[in-house]
Amino acid sequence: MTLPVTLAEVVEVHRITPRTARITFEARELADTVGTAPDQQLKLCFPRPGQAEPVLPERRDDPMDWYRAYLAIPEAERPVLRSFTLRRRRPGTRLVEIDFVLHGDTGPAAAWALRAAPGDRLGMVGPSALYAPPVPFAEAAAAADWVLLAGDESALPALATLVGALPDGVRALAFVEVADEAERQPLDGPAGLDVHLLHRDGAAPGTVLTGAVRAAELPTGVPFAWLAGEAGAVRALRRHLVEERGVPKPSVDFTGYWRHRLTQDDAPTAEDLADAREWSAGR
Repeated sequence: MTLPVTLAEVVEVHRITPRTARITFEARELADTVGTAPDQQLKLCFPRPGQAEPVLPERRDDPMDWYRAYLAIPEAERPVLRSFTLRRRRPGTRLVEIDFVLHGDTGPAAAWALRAAPGDRLGMVGPSALYAPPVPFAEAAAAADWVLLAGDESALPALATLVGALPDGVRALAFVEVADEAERQPLDGPAGLDVHLLHRDGAAPGTVLTGAVRAAELPTGVPFAWLAGEAGAVRALRRHLVEERGVPKPSVDFTGYWRHRLTQDDAPTAEDLADAREWSAGR
């Protein structure tokens, strides 16, 4: 399976909340299927200081060959790779919107987004079926008795696309933790959607979210649960649903997007590795 790789140029930057920037890119190449399904994951390649655009390996038929070629680029030139979710594709165009959480000037993605301006260029790897879940979201949601969506602001782009893909007549609960009142974003969905927007207000990441789900009176029956955000909070929620609520493991789709006090470049912890094995087993 060929991994889609292209350059994408910034055409618009819009601050949708004080800490979230929605950046519109024009991709040089974009498959017709991009933007047609929810929760489409991709990777962005950020240029190193002094580079006008990232150094990218040529497209390869084997995704692992492409990644090996990426690793073979000298470290000083090799672009920084980070995972994102496609927020939206503008119909009939090669324009895509991606939301960036602006958590300061420490991480490469947030630091780049703080300064992004029209004309800046990134590499875009995907979206690809390689990153897609084994069962499409709408199919999994329709087969369940109800749907649970839970995440923090890093999960909002994906969660918003999932809400938009909920089948008619499905009952769904969404729990979303954001920093404070100013970071609230509307979630528009079908009549059966019940949204709980939660404010962290200085609490440790994930604690308000996990507390709200634990305290919630959830519907009866077997849900399809989608969990994403800070890895420790996702882990705690998954354990709560499986061990305390009796939700079958296959009914929980979970992804730790980031780790409190650790970066993506830090080594995985034992719990991270265990989560990765569980996630892979579900695929």
